[in-house]
Amino acid sequence: MSFLCRVAGRSFRDRVRSSVTQKELGAELLLLHIERGQLRWLGNLFQTPPGCLPGEVFQACPTGKRPRGRPRTLWRDYVSQLAWECLGIPLEELEEVSGEREVWASLLRMLPPRPGSGYAEDNE
Repeated sequence: MSFLCRVAGRSFRDRVRSSVTQKELGAELLLLHIERGQLRWLGNLFQTPPGCLPGEVFQACPTGKRPRGRPRTLWRDYVSQLAWECLGIPLEELEEVSGEREVWASLLRMLPPRPGSGYAEDNE
């Protein structure tokens, strides 16, 4: 935000909300940018030919004893939940939809901010 304030010619003493500065400059929200990149990478993983290492690692299900405590959140689970919340695509259809490059790219371009992120009210 400090960079955006300098571009807009403001200082923090001007007491202008960050959302106003972002809207005036047309800056994309950082969380939206990260989520779009993660979903783009997911599409690339589904489009890799069989036998490629990234696709194999994504599809792998490790076995063995897990450490005590709360299980770690798997990236696969996080991204499938993100696709469901943002795009409305269930996990079963995710591979099929992401296989069509143009459709997947257009879905990612239309990706709205998440309702729980606190940015939905600012962008209206």
